[in-house]
Amino acid sequence: MATIRVTKQFKFEMAHALWNYDGPCKNIHGHSYTLFVTVKGEPIRDKNNSKYGMVVDFGDLKKIVENSIIKITDHAVFLSKDAPHEKLAAIKEMFDRCEIVDFQPTCENLAVYFAGKIKNDLPGNVTLHSLKLHETPTSYAEWYAEDNL
Repeated sequence: MATIRVTKQFKFEMAHALWNYDGPCKNIHGHSYTLFVTVKGEPIRDKNNSKYGMVVDFGDLKKIVENSIIKITDHAVFLSKDAPHEKLAAIKEMFDRCEIVDFQPTCENLAVYFAGKIKNDLPGNVTLHSLKLHETPTSYAEWYAEDNL
């Protein structure tokens, strides 16, 4: 038996603003995010199973992440519920994809949020090991399951 980690990369465009922040990121701005999702498990050993030899089918992992993360985030703006977001969200011509969240939408908090959305949708034979969320090519946050037991 061998535990294997497999990773799939995703890209999406998303905007956010940091409420009450003391720098330029208090303004609405966007990023080209890159998300690495790593799951772990044992490769399927049943030769009659169409997924024989796989921890998870990359296509299945893609569907899970696209449904739980990408469809919500791509070309959306994320704002904290603490910000006066009502006026922006009312401008449907510009903000029809406005997500109001219970946290400051930093890269760190988004990684935690994404982990919560993904881990419950995974098949029973795999677990979420980690996420790496690049906000820029040189800046990222990481979430590890072992740190969040």
